[in-house]
Amino acid sequence: MAKRLLSTVLLWLFLFAVLWKFRNTGGIVLIGLISVLTLREFYQLLGGAGHAPFHRLGMFFGGLITLSPWLYLQFGFLQHSDMSSSALALAVIVFSIRILSEREPAKRVEALGATIFGLVYVALMLQYFVRILAPLPGDTISPDGRLVLGLWLLAVAKFCDVGALLSGMAFGKHKMAPQISPKKTWEGAIGGVILAMGVGALVAWLGRDVLPAPMTPLVAAFKAAPIAAVAIVSDLIESILKRHAALKDSGGAIPGIGGVFDLSDSLLLTAPLGYFLFALP
Repeated sequence: MAKRLLSTVLLWLFLFAVLWKFRNTGGIVLIGLISVLTLREFYQLLGGAGHAPFHRLGMFFGGLITLSPWLYLQFGFLQHSDMSSSALALAVIVFSIRILSEREPAKRVEALGATIFGLVYVALMLQYFVRILAPLPGDTISPDGRLVLGLWLLAVAKFCDVGALLSGMAFGKHKMAPQISPKKTWEGAIGGVILAMGVGALVAWLGRDVLPAPMTPLVAAFKAAPIAAVAIVSDLIESILKRHAALKDSGGAIPGIGGVFDLSDSLLLTAPLGYFLFALP
């Protein structure tokens, strides 16, 4: 627990330092890095389960898909929606060709499915964080407003994890999904949602000068509830993948937490949901 707490504090300090220095661009680059590293561990999990995904080129396509909205704004490529779908379509073509000669017949379907699933579940989902952070020409929201929206979403998802852990340790009795994650309880989930709602209201109040007017603390608290609930589901999905690969953690890069996937798991489903709830262009 001490290692987990120390790692959590250091990660938040690092995040604030990057955002303070490099603002939205720093956040976008971090999301791209997290996407690639998460995808790496995702492929390692499925590789350990015998599915033989294409790691390196999959990570390249994953980074391209995640960063496509920002790359469009920076370099004037295709419209961001077309760019990400084009990159995904190209990846399907490339990996469909590669399985013919680089995978044994018994693993060809699994290799293709695992590789493409990673691009959708990790890279495409995290792209919505980039869409939240990337300022648009003629934007009705300031760059600082977008930055605070990204921080709001991150804080709600991650503090749901904290609330669920502490509430589960203190009050947990009723198992939520014992066959998937034996330590998770309904009491922990409720505590996580309540803390997430409180954190959502607090961040909205602190950022009231730059956030859109409708994002009041009360509205933010109510929006935090579905975000927190989906964060719990997102965490359970990673647990399913780890059980499929017979591994406890996705990696060991972060002391007390595990791998990057163990850090980002709750963000994968919450990123698109947050984008939709913000109703951003």
